[in-house]
Amino acid sequence: MSDNTPESNQDSGSDTSSETKSFSEKYSDVMGKVNETLGNVDWTQMGKYGKAAGIIAVVVIAQIIIKVVIDTINFFPILPGLLELLGVIVVGQWSWQNLRTSENREAVLDKLQNLKKTYLG
Repeated sequence: MSDNTPESNQDSGSDTSSETKSFSEKYSDVMGKVNETLGNVDWTQMGKYGKAAGIIAVVVIAQIIIKVVIDTINFFPILPGLLELLGVIVVGQWSWQNLRTSENREAVLDKLQNLKKTYLG
């Protein structure tokens, strides 16, 4: 009726152990190659790459934290609407103070040009 005999079950068990052994051997080989490659790297030149990787990691973590905070705020029904209203009020107030006259608009453009020169060269 069934082909599952104790011998066939033992054979499948030995296949699993051989697959596990094969995986552990593959893992050891891969880790050996990774360690060999890392041993050949000139770590004195890695300062700038390390800084770049660190900055990227911090940015990613900050974005995750910001997303969690925003999702938490959106969980409360009244807060998103109030924050949108606050944003409109702040933008309107800033616009009224800085874009009402031509002198103020020119001052804002000068500030933007100075920031552009400072950061972009």
